[in-house]
Amino acid sequence: MSISAVRAPMSFGVLLILFSAVLWGTVGVTVASLYRLTDLSALTVGLIRVALAVPALVTASVLLRQFQTFKLTGPFIGLAALMGLATAAYQVCLFAAIQEAGVAVAALIALCTAPVWVAVLSAVVFRERLPLRAVLLLGAALCGAALLVYQPGAAQSAGTRPLVGAAWALGAALSYATLTVVSRALAPLASPLVSLTAAFSVATVLLLPLALREGITLMAVPWSAWGLLVYLGVVTTALGYVVFLRGLRTTPATFASVLTLLEPLVAVVLAGVFLGERLLPLNLLGAGLLVVSVGWFTRVWNKERGA
Repeated sequence: MSISAVRAPMSFGVLLILFSAVLWGTVGVTVASLYRLTDLSALTVGLIRVALAVPALVTASVLLRQFQTFKLTGPFIGLAALMGLATAAYQVCLFAAIQEAGVAVAALIALCTAPVWVAVLSAVVFRERLPLRAVLLLGAALCGAALLVYQPGAAQSAGTRPLVGAAWALGAALSYATLTVVSRALAPLASPLVSLTAAFSVATVLLLPLALREGITLMAVPWSAWGLLVYLGVVTTALGYVVFLRGLRTTPATFASVLTLLEPLVAVVLAGVFLGERLLPLNLLGAGLLVVSVGWFTRVWNKERGA
């Protein structure tokens, strides 16, 4: 196989991962806007997000005839259930972190520690090993992401309980890492649409009893908020994860997690535009360091694999 033939699928997968990162970068400002418009809890928002994604995924699967060639197996059931559990945990942890500590702190901890967890889990599950240069560049990318989302006094002013929010954000990072690794394992067993339909159905079933116990007040949600909820469920969740899983078919999990570090770049820019959060010179420095590090990391990764 020629070098160009190797690069083509890898490049396409990289583009898909980057596109999913852009979509997910809009989640923070969307959820923050929802909290301003409604009294919905993090649990309810997480439930609605995955629940709205399920019919969109089922419709797309039927129209594209994804179920016709699908074979239900034991490994698929186990991995899909684990992915659904990780999805449910991620929704609750991330949105609770935003509610308790604000977008900046939640992004700093959840987004910047997740690649480390992915690298550790991928080394155990897939035997993926990072060369020393890649490890150093990952560290530089994490520093850039941290500087990018840093806001002086964010821990005191952005949320009501920053330490509690930090704990939720760590839970979100571990859940996301589990989700990424399991998604990679599911890639050869089924199409992204089928895998996500199963996983998000499991997540909905897991979240629904908890949300009912907490109390769901959907009748009080204004129409403007419903527009944000539909966007959150259909675009950032259904479309975002389909694109991400498709990209994982040709992109190693560790590499994909590093690429998604560009997500906070989108999140911070949108927070500045729509939420009035200022970008400091330190944030701009972090943005530059992040972009350069991720780009250099991509070059090193491809070179190590002869791509």
